[in-house]
Amino acid sequence: MNTDEMPRLGGWQQTWRLGAAAAAGVPVWLAAGVLLTDGQAARTGSWFATGDPLVALGCVTLLLWRRRFPLAVAMTVAIASTASMLATGAALLALTSISTRRRPVEIGSVVLAYVVASSLAVGLYPVEDGDGATWLERAVVPALTAGIAVALGAAVGARRVEVRSLRERAESAEREQEARAAQARALERNRIAREMHDVLAHRISLVAMQAGVLGHRSNLTPEESSTLLRGIADGSQQALEELRDVLGVLRADPDHPEPPQPSLDRVPELVDDARTSGLDATLTSTVTGTPSDALGRTCYRVVQEGLTNAAKHAPGAGVSVTLEGAAGGELRVTVRNSRAGAPTVRPPSSGFGLPGLGERVTLADGTLDHGPAPDGGYVLTARLPWPHQSRER
Repeated sequence: MNTDEMPRLGGWQQTWRLGAAAAAGVPVWLAAGVLLTDGQAARTGSWFATGDPLVALGCVTLLLWRRRFPLAVAMTVAIASTASMLATGAALLALTSISTRRRPVEIGSVVLAYVVASSLAVGLYPVEDGDGATWLERAVVPALTAGIAVALGAAVGARRVEVRSLRERAESAEREQEARAAQARALERNRIAREMHDVLAHRISLVAMQAGVLGHRSNLTPEESSTLLRGIADGSQQALEELRDVLGVLRADPDHPEPPQPSLDRVPELVDDARTSGLDATLTSTVTGTPSDALGRTCYRVVQEGLTNAAKHAPGAGVSVTLEGAAGGELRVTVRNSRAGAPTVRPPSSGFGLPGLGERVTLADGTLDHGPAPDGGYVLTARLPWPHQSRER
């Protein structure tokens, strides 16, 4: 943070400051004129009437550049003002302005120059000040006025630094808030993308598999063709309904609550749907107990992704789904498919299924393994910790 930087002044702000500085010197100038004796007025009258106001005008004009050249302007005005009673206000404004920078060396040098020059310039206005007046006594009044100006300037400078710090802190907080909002939006987009992939990829893959069978096999019976066509229609209808549910969540319609998320108890239904669509899928479960909704939902998504990949990349292959586990241990999910029955053209893939599934499993503190099996098939295995219910609470 640059503490030397000062806020720019508008036209009105600059005008009233310079006007106040000029007005502050008028009482001093008039008082000096009243104190002059007749002989002194004869000697200094010309300077009092013309020279003093001209020096004051020059000092006030020079103050226009006090923020661009603070030290040079303050030093010049402080010294020049000692030859003009009318320029006293300009000198005090110059001292106040440079004191806002709060640099002791600069302030001390200007104050010293002002006090010394004021003490030495008394010859211009030889006002009676008593027989015992000394140079030190004549320096007291300039030193006091300079001290007041320095104190006022230091207070203004401290206030500026505080306001600038608060402003920068507020701007920093606003930038951090915007960054957090952008991060939250990105995370929400990723969550929605994963949800749409999980919901739609499975249905669309089964529909594509059935359409592929219908298009490549010419020896189907009318009953088999009817079954495939009915499966395609039903799968498409279900995909549209699930897409409508996801879009309802995106629109945040208060009259359209978010549909319940699937859990472990819907895995058999998922396998049955895959079997009905023509996938040779079997389910074996030795799970004892009921896991939490979050754990069951992760298990469901693992099975769903395994069946979707099997339908895409290994049509006609047998798929076995195995669920094992109990509370206090882990929930193990295995989806294994055999080698594809015949080479087929691979359907387009987003490439985000397994990475997104890996994120889900990681959030559940589990591990995900996948890769080719020795028999030429593919194995997808997820191990999910399953703590006791009391520990979950």
